[in-house]
Amino acid sequence: MELIFLGTGNAMVTRCYNTCFVFQQGEECFLVDAGGGNGIFNQLERAGVAFTSIRHMFVTHAHTDHILGVIWVIRKMATLMSKGKYTDDFVVYGHEEVVDALTIFCRLTLPAKIVKYIGERIVFQKVGEGDRAEVLGMGLHFFDIASTKMKQFGFRAELPNGEVLACLGDEPYNEVCREYVQGADWLLCEAFCLYRDRDIFSPYEKHHSTARDAGRLAESLAVKNLVLYHTEDKTLESRKVCYTEEAAAEFSGKVYVPDDLERIELVKDL
Repeated sequence: MELIFLGTGNAMVTRCYNTCFVFQQGEECFLVDAGGGNGIFNQLERAGVAFTSIRHMFVTHAHTDHILGVIWVIRKMATLMSKGKYTDDFVVYGHEEVVDALTIFCRLTLPAKIVKYIGERIVFQKVGEGDRAEVLGMGLHFFDIASTKMKQFGFRAELPNGEVLACLGDEPYNEVCREYVQGADWLLCEAFCLYRDRDIFSPYEKHHSTARDAGRLAESLAVKNLVLYHTEDKTLESRKVCYTEEAAAEFSGKVYVPDDLERIELVKDL
């Protein structure tokens, strides 16, 4: 199983794509968020991920840089269905506000021939605190991250090899999430910028964290691997090195700062 980062940037980036990623196991993929537009098509194509390989996706919240790309994904899936090229159902997981937003967006922006598939073969599956699902051999456990802005969910994934991955969405950690994150083998965490650049990018005013904050958090939660995303894009050339160094100064585990389209091996062949 690999984790493929289609995008790694925050909402306003222009030099990389908005944060979204896929889990790939063999020929099947699980998509998490889709960025802010039809750029998702380009990122999936460049990553070699076929739409027909995606049977499930999860949408963390309804901010534009996470949900608008989903409309394009739904349009593509329905088009493939209409041509007999997508034979399974497509399931989109999201909390109530996400499902409500998707329903409205789709009905306002997509033609009737696309919308007719929603509720039949394109299924919006509402999830609440503690709800579970099984995808790609992973046990998913959804949880409310207690966002200070818009309602947002993260998830805990029990990987096929028994390891645990926790995704905190794109806001700072809240202590109410400890049971889902403590001791995880992999922690996916936002890092808006470097701590040294906080006066330039104002992460705290925007309810975000720095690479130093993420490193301290990972150490306090006793996780093994820390993956940083949802960053600014003004320092792309030095981002990997500088973010890694700043987080690693606070964290004794391994730090990953992926670029767009980078792959991280989560589970080796069993």
